[in-house]
Amino acid sequence: MKKYSTTLFSALLILMTGLSPQLQAQDAEENNSHTVVTAPSSLHLEIGEEVQLTGHVEDAEGNIVSDSLIFFTRARRSLQITTDGKIKALKPGSFTVIARSIQGGWQDAPRTNVPVQVAYPPVAEVSLNGIPNNLYAGTSLPVKVLIEDTMGEMRTNVDYTISSSKPSIATVDNFDNLQLHQPGTFTLTLQAEDQSSSITKKVQQNPTAELALSHNYTHKTVRTGDVVQFNAQAKTAGGSAVQDAPITYSYIGEPNDDLGHGSIAQIEQDGRFVANKPGKYTVMAKSGNTFVEHTFRAVPRNVQQEIEVVGQGLVSHTRTSDLWIWEGVDGRDYAVTGTWGGNGEAIFWDVTDPKNITAIDTVTVDARTVNDVKVNERGDIAVITREGASNRKNGIIILDVTDPSNVEILSEYNKDLTGGVHNTFIYEDHVYAVNNGRRYDIINIEDPRNPYTVNKFELGTPGHSIHDVWIEDGIAYSSNWSDGVVAVDIGSKNSAEMPGANGSPENPVQLGSYAYPSGWNHAAFPFKSESTGDFYVVAGDESFPYGLDTNGANRAAGWVHFIKFDDWGSPKEVARYKVPEAGSHNYWIEGDKLYAAFYNGGLRVVDISGELMGDLYEQGREIASFFPRDNEAFIPNATFTWGPQPYKGYIYLSDWNSGLWALKLKDNNANGTD
Repeated sequence: MKKYSTTLFSALLILMTGLSPQLQAQDAEENNSHTVVTAPSSLHLEIGEEVQLTGHVEDAEGNIVSDSLIFFTRARRSLQITTDGKIKALKPGSFTVIARSIQGGWQDAPRTNVPVQVAYPPVAEVSLNGIPNNLYAGTSLPVKVLIEDTMGEMRTNVDYTISSSKPSIATVDNFDNLQLHQPGTFTLTLQAEDQSSSITKKVQQNPTAELALSHNYTHKTVRTGDVVQFNAQAKTAGGSAVQDAPITYSYIGEPNDDLGHGSIAQIEQDGRFVANKPGKYTVMAKSGNTFVEHTFRAVPRNVQQEIEVVGQGLVSHTRTSDLWIWEGVDGRDYAVTGTWGGNGEAIFWDVTDPKNITAIDTVTVDARTVNDVKVNERGDIAVITREGASNRKNGIIILDVTDPSNVEILSEYNKDLTGGVHNTFIYEDHVYAVNNGRRYDIINIEDPRNPYTVNKFELGTPGHSIHDVWIEDGIAYSSNWSDGVVAVDIGSKNSAEMPGANGSPENPVQLGSYAYPSGWNHAAFPFKSESTGDFYVVAGDESFPYGLDTNGANRAAGWVHFIKFDDWGSPKEVARYKVPEAGSHNYWIEGDKLYAAFYNGGLRVVDISGELMGDLYEQGREIASFFPRDNEAFIPNATFTWGPQPYKGYIYLSDWNSGLWALKLKDNNANGTD
């Protein structure tokens, strides 16, 4: 976890500074009457403009009591800022700079917000796109408006108008749909600021007299979540195909019951349909005044299975972070879990008998948090990460786990890693260590007593950051918050399906990326669908907008995005899995199942078989859920699930408050599941 909530971050500061909550409360009382004053109090900037903010702290009488301020912003991709208040505008928009006194606790120190408005550049070019050569009366189609400013950025926040020279022939509605009324010639003109563009087109008589509708399902009913492909074919009165006839798909849904909700579904304009709720559906295809329809029924997916607790390794003296399960060189099964905000412990477990999980060794290092734990492919070397070391030499610790009941520290590696390593991955005798939230360093551990750095990978975008990295078939998938998922070739082994770029650990080469608006990209997991062969990357969010719940634990937000990669240059988000009132953390995919930790929402096991489209939660794809609770936990009976790992038919998971758990899905062939 990298982006802490205010509560988590302040708790960490208390641990690191040794300040008690009582002293922080005393500081708050002393600072209640103090205010921060900045000069200027607001900013209006042009892109590239640099300014210096200054400020001080005043008491209730207006006397200056301190000029020691720190300046920062959460808009790091848009504003470049130093702690002493020097600001450079990188991107247009409305932002906030925070000026805070360095005296007092994180939450209680006097502070003020400085509004920053960065002006948008003027429009340089406009165009209308997506209009085919052959247009037919009685049809409609979307028009794509492209607006580019003088900085070369495509803009979506510019007011524009589209006018038609012959409204009786063609018009454009408020949603940029071109309505074609009758044959004739017309001109459309797009106007934005002082730029304009025109296009002239001819409308023909629509030759479509009949539509035929086919589909790819073979049973009388379909299940919720199953994607049905509809294909409409336009024909003339003589039966000839009209290849370029514009066809619009829509649907009507009727619920199975009288509970008040409508049947929710999704249909794409390429004819793909998916039902989220059971009910009767009618899919319609229309071209001009000609239409065709098909009615069918969607039934519940019925993939639910019971889940049972097999065993537990309770950790109650500190918080538990990540886990890794592996088969040791002796053939037995082991686990290692990290700890968060504690005493720098990594706990090793024997899980050969999941009913009797036993702690067999604890490695304690100079750290507050051992956030991540990984074991190599051979099962003899482990790496744990460090944050909060007393001497600020964080980095990684390399361990010999040949005998997990007697773990040996082989080396500490801190070179250029003193800012803290949050997450890591071991792949082919190299460690990919996420360094100070900015990049990942690639460290050769062929000789684990003498590691050395061979290269690093870092984005060049403004305010870039990184949280995690996962490697599959020689490609590293890093999670970069606002920059999204980034795929990098470090020795690709899958060139036939998704070509690489001759990368290596010494020469990492970026292949592609995908970002989404929230900027919450926290983790990524690549997988090839077992049932369809499609290649996806799932990208998980992490955010804490809600603060504390009634148990004193944080409630998270965010969901899992399913991104389909047909090639590195054109990724497309096609589906999502979102749990109401909870947020995702770490997850794992095995076969056609997603195992996802949703913090206060516990563990979720999700059916991801078949083509994926739309809202997987609404489609009833959840197979099972589990909320780890224990009255002897660090926070008693409070679920805060960190991460899962399926292993040899069991599901292992770590919970922030209660430690390590072993679960199993009960066989339930009665409703068609495995």
